[in-house]
Amino acid sequence: MCGVSLWTSEEIAEATGGTASTPFEANGVAFDSREIGPGNLFVALAGEKTDGHRFLDKAFASGAAGAIVSEAVDQPNVRVPDTARALEALGMAARARTSAVIAGVTGSVGKTGTKEALFAALDRAAPGRAHRSVKSYNNHVGVPLSLARMPADSRYGVFEMGMNHAGELAALTQFVRPHVAIVTAIAPAHQEYFDGIEAIADAKGEIFAGLEPGGTAIIPHDSPHRDRLIAAARPYAAKIVTFGLGEGADVRAVETVRASGGGTLVTARLPDAELCFTVALPGAHWVSNACAVIAAVDAMGGDLAQAGLALGELAGLPGRGARHDVPAGNGTALLIDESYNANPLSMAATIGQLGEEPAARRIVILGAMRELGGDTAAFHAAIAGPIEAARVDYALLVGSEMESLASALEGRVDFAHVADAATAIDRLPGLIGAGDAVLIKGSNAIGLARVVQALTAGAAAGGKE
Repeated sequence: MCGVSLWTSEEIAEATGGTASTPFEANGVAFDSREIGPGNLFVALAGEKTDGHRFLDKAFASGAAGAIVSEAVDQPNVRVPDTARALEALGMAARARTSAVIAGVTGSVGKTGTKEALFAALDRAAPGRAHRSVKSYNNHVGVPLSLARMPADSRYGVFEMGMNHAGELAALTQFVRPHVAIVTAIAPAHQEYFDGIEAIADAKGEIFAGLEPGGTAIIPHDSPHRDRLIAAARPYAAKIVTFGLGEGADVRAVETVRASGGGTLVTARLPDAELCFTVALPGAHWVSNACAVIAAVDAMGGDLAQAGLALGELAGLPGRGARHDVPAGNGTALLIDESYNANPLSMAATIGQLGEEPAARRIVILGAMRELGGDTAAFHAAIAGPIEAARVDYALLVGSEMESLASALEGRVDFAHVADAATAIDRLPGLIGAGDAVLIKGSNAIGLARVVQALTAGAAAGGKE
């Protein structure tokens, strides 16, 4: 967006109720000084551990055009009483000024991948006119930021919304005000903060309260919480569309065939159409995600044929399914990077997909799943079933919470249990051989991205013969 004005200082001041020190134009917005590029607006947020005002010099040295601040500074700025509230106001102003068709995406698993796939489908039909939240900017700061970054002339907007407490999505959906609201799946993620999985479903269902008049709710047909989600959507949605693989889904994968390269050839039936396409990313969960994308494109008035082509071109995201050929022994091994997040549902799904990979050996490097509350030990122990079903040859378990899984695997699968990611990296030399398939998955806090980095950098390339 360099050179294209996203906000003028006058517009920022009007949106936030602040006062501009001098005229300037910004072509982007960031609150992390490390992300500032030439012409960007820097929002100096005051956090619990640090204050963005400390990084103003760094932001302007990187080319910032101006800043939103709450104290007197020398650089071009719009001064406001509270920079966090100002960012929210800027996001709301961006949403108010656009005529784009907006989609909101949430779910316990699959929301980032579905958001990216939906963006790719819309952008393929309207190049440069689709906008989406980047990274996992899906919380009370990331959602307003993502909205504030949306060009006024966007045709489509796709926004991810996350939560780990009840009431959070209810607030975020009022910022986004989607025309289409998608729930990908319900799983016991963040269960530590809820009374049970039904409460998680209720919290995800809060997204529907922000639907614009005439809006569409898109709900997973195959979920045991389908009817609960439908009930949550009914007061707000003019139309409810279900998606999935099961009989009765409004958008249903009626036929699937494994494609070369690990993806899936899909025939999907919609209420008024039938579409054949390839999903490049492997696994039944990606077939389900693709059905949600097709349902959303249809509801948003997009191009279904272009959406099908986009799904065939998808690549895995770092930490969320990216696939790498890494040096191992006298050849290479397949590395599947799922290191960003984990919960019981996604863990079982990705281990199951590993079982479908042709490989000399199947290896899992699994980090603990966090925020599961009192059922932590049981949820970890239950992973033994999918590991055994996937014919895993070796499991490297990382984190203290994996103790129950280690006990469950005794006598069933060869494994080792280590305390942390650093120790896991020490175990890599000689572990992986040519032709092996390796899945790395765990909660982000475990730090398995460092294991991925070690392997992809070739630091442990002297694998097993």
